[in-house]
Order: sequence, then structure tokens, then C-alpha cells
Amino acid sequence: MKRVKAACILQTLVFMQKEDCGFSREQILNMNRQEIVRYKNSLDHTRTRYQIVSEEEQEDGSIIVRVRKQYNDRADVAEYFQ
Repeated sequence: MKRVKAACILQTLVFMQKEDCGFSREQILNMNRQEIVRYKNSLDHTRTRYQIVSEEEQEDGSIIVRVRKQYNDRADVAEYFQ
């Protein structure tokens, strides 16, 4: 018999706006930052354990976020967050 002792997901997310939206780079960055805050709030709301590994702003205003997060509420993730 086997069972999951520990599990997590490492995701790379790209927060970006539609091309040719007519906004400046700063406006696009602000919209993407707001979207990241909403994403983090949704993780907090669902009580998902997560750790932001990195956030990188790109030339086009998009933001690449690498996040390590809990796979499910039954698997221990403590070793991944040390």
C-alpha cells in the first residue's frame, strides 16, 4: 500500500494583458500587480499554503510569478516551505 506523505505544486504563472490594449507599460504593470494581489487573496481565502518563489517584471509589462503551493489539504507541505 502507498500513500502520499508530502506534495506540492510548483507553478510558473504569467500575468499579462491583451496585446494592443492601448495602455502604457506602467498602467499594464499596475493592472498585473492588482491581478496578482487578487490571486494571492484567493489562495488566502481557500487557506491554500503557498510561497512566492519569484516575481519578475518583463519589458512588455507582464509579470512572471513562480509559486510553490499546497497540492491538497491532506498532504503535508512543511518540508517544501523551509
